[in-house]
Amino acid sequence: MGLRGTWLLLLEKGPSQFQFWLIALFIGIAAGFAALFFRRGISLLQETLYGVEDVRMLHSFAESLPWWVILIIPVCGGLVVGLILHKFTPDGRVRSVADVIEGAALAEGRVEQRAGLASAAASLITLGSGGSSGREGPVVHLAAVISSRVSDWIKADGITGRDLLGCAVAAAVSASFNAPIAGAIFALEVVLRHFAVHAFAPIVIASAAGTVINRLEFGDVTEFMLGSDGMLQFYVELPAFLILGLLSGLVAVLFMRGTFFAEDLGNVLQRRFSIPRWARPAFAGLMLGGMAIYFPHIIGVGYETTSAALTGELLLWEAVVFAILKAIAAAVTIAGRMGGGVFSPSLMIGAITGLAFGLVATSIFPDVSGSETLYALAGMGAVAAAVLGAPISTTLIVFELTGDWQTGLAVMVAVSMSTAISSKLVDRSFFLTQLERRNIHLAAGPQAYLLSMFRVGRVMRPMTHEAAAPEQRLLTLIEQGIFTDRNATLESALPIFERTGLDFVPVVQLSPSGGPPALEGALFHVDALKAYNRALAATAAEEHS
Repeated sequence: MGLRGTWLLLLEKGPSQFQFWLIALFIGIAAGFAALFFRRGISLLQETLYGVEDVRMLHSFAESLPWWVILIIPVCGGLVVGLILHKFTPDGRVRSVADVIEGAALAEGRVEQRAGLASAAASLITLGSGGSSGREGPVVHLAAVISSRVSDWIKADGITGRDLLGCAVAAAVSASFNAPIAGAIFALEVVLRHFAVHAFAPIVIASAAGTVINRLEFGDVTEFMLGSDGMLQFYVELPAFLILGLLSGLVAVLFMRGTFFAEDLGNVLQRRFSIPRWARPAFAGLMLGGMAIYFPHIIGVGYETTSAALTGELLLWEAVVFAILKAIAAAVTIAGRMGGGVFSPSLMIGAITGLAFGLVATSIFPDVSGSETLYALAGMGAVAAAVLGAPISTTLIVFELTGDWQTGLAVMVAVSMSTAISSKLVDRSFFLTQLERRNIHLAAGPQAYLLSMFRVGRVMRPMTHEAAAPEQRLLTLIEQGIFTDRNATLESALPIFERTGLDFVPVVQLSPSGGPPALEGALFHVDALKAYNRALAATAAEEHS
């Protein structure tokens, strides 16, 4: 048949299982290289702007720089970010993991490609110029852009598109953290939000490919190095980790709500003072630069401070102050629409919170306590799990980041408690709460968001239908103000049936000039319910296949 014939067959019929696995491998490699280049790009930009030789020691090096250098770099970075987003996105907003989750649920596994590339560039500049956020969220969305492009090329249906999206996300997370197991589980737990068997094999293939890319560049090393005395004192110490989990859940909630409050405040100030949207990231950069003059620990991803917490190199007052400042700095960065993710900030805040708790706990009960660094490890996982809404994959990421599998019980206990309390106080996670704030209801499950996927115009019966509603009856209802727009969704149309008790409602085309609505047909209650039931059945079939 030849390569051309195979490609045409692939476009026409869709991929077979073997072909699909090859595509998953290709996406895993591409996403792995995207994560690698993104990470290297941040390092190169930090080396150029700050003049540091080892970017992992950026915070320590920044203490020796003139104050005006620390101040001006984030401002210039924010200005460039603002111009990029203003030019290439319709709303000046950076795309992130929340948009990937939305694409998986509502857009057949696709995300915005033009805005996604612009967001990746903006996040790279943000992190390279001192923005206090994480690199994992932008990499996940960049990988989703790759899978969306491939899905468009092969004309993938919704199930295939979502599976390819999961492959890209798994590879991106694996390549970012050198964590193949966690990468695969993260894609299933957070993005696809199910553990269907048919998706598992290709996602694992892609995740392994992303990890290989990482290890070819950096070797088989863990991201953080722990001290050698982090052993759990058997069961006596477990109640302390339960308390740490509760504290971590509250810290995660405060961080998330603080970020959303900062975003709302930024929106109010932007409207009140008529600040151009392209200038908003520059003002955020000014605030970050001012903070960094006195506390350079907030600059960038923050792995140096996280490592210091995991090895117990911080004092109690330092841990408390750094946790508060990092939360504020991350909120300013994200609310200022500079770009970046919340994963790395939540790891840093969690590690510092855990260390502070451990310092207090081990001083009160020194005879039955292990090392305070074990509390830092558990706190890191607990806060991150609560923020991401991903207890399983976050627990695995903590293990793979540190290479310490002996303290798993303590981490699992803390993670379970933190996610239990945080999920009651926010909409499951930072990402799902972001979507809920945009009136995209994914947190409650398919039964809550499937109705928003159907336009009335797709389900209605036109006037030419053989079982159309009586025209005179429809015109009478329109005069009474009972009708729905053909571009409305079933989510907004179904309450009309509940309110009126009618079997059908008129569907109209609204006039842009304010004229009377034009009758298009009727939406029958039974037709809307049938469409909803078919969508629920298809979703259940996909999740259990």
